[in-house]
Amino acid sequence: MKKACNLLVVTLLFGAILTLQAQDTYGGLALYTVRADMETNAKATLQAVAEAGYKNIEAAGYKDGKYYDMSPLEFKKTVKLMGLKPISTHQSSVTLDNADMEMASAKAAGFKYFVVPIPPMGLFNYDSATQKMSMTGGAENLATILTKLGMKAKKYGLKLLYHNHDFEFMKDSDGVVVIDYLLENTNPKYVNFQMDLFWVTKAGADPVSYFEKYPKRFKSWHVKDMDKEGKFAPVGNGIIDFGRILKHKKKSGMKYYLVEQDNTWGKAPLDVIKVSHNGLKKFGFK
Repeated sequence: MKKACNLLVVTLLFGAILTLQAQDTYGGLALYTVRADMETNAKATLQAVAEAGYKNIEAAGYKDGKYYDMSPLEFKKTVKLMGLKPISTHQSSVTLDNADMEMASAKAAGFKYFVVPIPPMGLFNYDSATQKMSMTGGAENLATILTKLGMKAKKYGLKLLYHNHDFEFMKDSDGVVVIDYLLENTNPKYVNFQMDLFWVTKAGADPVSYFEKYPKRFKSWHVKDMDKEGKFAPVGNGIIDFGRILKHKKKSGMKYYLVEQDNTWGKAPLDVIKVSHNGLKKFGFK
């Protein structure tokens, strides 16, 4: 009888621990934040991401048919072993010619969303002197490319998203606001968007206004904070009112959100992601 009671107590305690872990495991992380660690030791880094409390991940390390030097199937098995779910992958190298290969890899790795993080095929420009981003080719050309990629993605059972920076919210040389053109001239059946909340704010635009004008188009968010100087900051340590934005989650169409911090300013990324995970609670993210 005593052994049975002890077994019951142990079982209940184990169940309580699992429940607590489940409650503390939420949200996603864009692995671009820990890219240096992923290059050094991908598996150890993924384990650290899981231990920090993250549930979902977004890759940003596809090269030569592999994710972080792992085959798509090995990557899928590895993240599952860590208790992580592969949600999306940034594929900056995608072109109309290699899209079939890259999308087959993304599908095999278990991703749901194939994200185009910058205007592809050499259209993206970055001026290191001014740290300004821009694009060539025009909004109509980009919309055409994204539509073709989106149609291919659908054939592979993937959903295509375009990820913004700040320049898409400003008028280009033709007087066109690129993001507006893309939203108005792409079919949501093939093309939708990943809104980076930092870059929208940096551009002086309001995320909520975009949710209201273009509902259900923003399937994923990058939750990235901004300090008073306009630099990247851990979630909760900056000036962006994520609570206000989160209230409009349903209208935006958001299914997943991912913490990202491009630069951690000398602090260890694996420490910073813990700060951001705690910061998520402040705004009610689950």
